[in-house]
Amino acid sequence: MHALITAVATDEILEQALGTLRVVLEYLGTVAFAISGAVAASRRRMDLVGAVVLASLVAVGGGTMRDLLLRQPVFWIEKPALVIVAIATALAIAPFARRRDLGAFARHRIVEYSDAAGLAIFVVIGTGIALDVGASPVAAMIVGVANGVGGGILRDLFAAQVPEVFWNGQLYATAALGGALAYWAMWAAGMPPLVVFWVPLLVILVLRGLSLTRGWGVPSVATVQKRELQTESHA
Repeated sequence: MHALITAVATDEILEQALGTLRVVLEYLGTVAFAISGAVAASRRRMDLVGAVVLASLVAVGGGTMRDLLLRQPVFWIEKPALVIVAIATALAIAPFARRRDLGAFARHRIVEYSDAAGLAIFVVIGTGIALDVGASPVAAMIVGVANGVGGGILRDLFAAQVPEVFWNGQLYATAALGGALAYWAMWAAGMPPLVVFWVPLLVILVLRGLSLTRGWGVPSVATVQKRELQTESHA
């Protein structure tokens, strides 16, 4: 009996710890995506209001898609703190943009790596939430991918360019799908919650990192169009 009580208490502690971890990573992912939105606004020469709006769209857009697909209350309406974090991040990035210091972000690939972190975090969180509310495996993976890439799609649309996820040939949506698939497989196999959470997150980070550093990607349909889009996106 004592062993049973101890096991139950341990499971509750782990569940609470994982819940806390999810909240912390959700805030970190919000900051990461907001950075990419604010930098994209600067590249498009938007004003401060545009930077704030774009950063907020990237930060909460994927989660909004997730909740709408699952017919759940939209999370930022009940927890506006995440929107405030996105706004604060955009305001913090603004001075760098005014001084034209964004070259440092490009040299050290800060935007790409922060975006990869946000992608991994939100794919894992979205897939987990979908499975928790009873979504089918396929639906859960779709929701997880939408949670991860939705903000970036909105960012590019509002920045007047074709969403990068559809044309740059890098492992982005593919990395997200790989992580979502890994999450479901481990969840279905009854793996420990921490393993189910961390391994898919690392899968996404590794795939995205290899794409950024080694050029791994998927075949492009038309090379000429791809170069034209790249030129346009940096205009």
